[in-house]
Amino acid sequence: MHLLIPYAFCNSEGCATALPALKLPQLEKLLARLTPEAPDLGDAASLSPPHERALARALGLALTDGMIPWAALQALQSGLGGGAWAFITPCHWHVGSKHAAMGDLRLAGFAEPDSRTLLAAMQPYFTEDGIELHYWQPHCWLAQSELFDGLATAALERVVGRDVQSWLPRGRNATTVQRLQAEMQMLLYHHPLNNERAARGLVPVNSFWLSGSGTLRQAPASPAEAPTVITALRDAALDENWDAWTQAWQVIDATECAALQAALARGEDVRLTLCGERNAQDFHNAAQPLLQRLRQRFNAPRAATFLEPL
Repeated sequence: MHLLIPYAFCNSEGCATALPALKLPQLEKLLARLTPEAPDLGDAASLSPPHERALARALGLALTDGMIPWAALQALQSGLGGGAWAFITPCHWHVGSKHAAMGDLRLAGFAEPDSRTLLAAMQPYFTEDGIELHYWQPHCWLAQSELFDGLATAALERVVGRDVQSWLPRGRNATTVQRLQAEMQMLLYHHPLNNERAARGLVPVNSFWLSGSGTLRQAPASPAEAPTVITALRDAALDENWDAWTQAWQVIDATECAALQAALARGEDVRLTLCGERNAQDFHNAAQPLLQRLRQRFNAPRAATFLEPL
């Protein structure tokens, strides 16, 4: 049983303030019995966040920053074939006089008919650059083109609420994507769908984000071997709502961490991966000398000791 927890800690003053009062008894019991592995050290400016790197490692995917082929994996699972793929996310940019900041992770009130309407309007422009769009979900499409092979892109979660300029695609063909973003801003400015959204008090769809780019060059691990990814902390962390983040952590502790603790008590193979915005840390139930086990059991560390370095 493998549990992967993104946003277990965040590089934020508010999160650091909330941490000392956070009570996670089940997690602390687990950490007293599990053995830490070498941490995955990174920084908050990496294009691929630690939880994506940890999941890619578990699935046996390439770990080049910004080029973990998530879209190609989804295309394979959807029966769309191989090649280079990327995710296209319709989004809202808050455009100011000097910069543009990414809006929320998902557009409010953006259902499948709206998504398909915009995809149809945008497809001819993408086709001119050899990019074929495929509808997948209202908030995320799949795009196929060899332009995405070798193109490094930032995970959307990295960009929410931040200036997009620092996170734009890098490498060959990056200018093509940036030109398309500019063209879509012009196309969408007066699109009837945005007039309807304005009438409903919703922000316009005025750009798109490209992520998950790359080519799947090796077969992924079986889905049965994939960890269970707990997403309950994400939205609160991105909104910097640390009361909600604390409450979500306590629910995770009482449910998923308790289930992992029960699996450990049954003698099952157990693995826990805690991820922050910079680093990730794996823990597993490797055999330990008796003295080490006793020291850990009777000197159980506080969860903050392991969360803060993330």
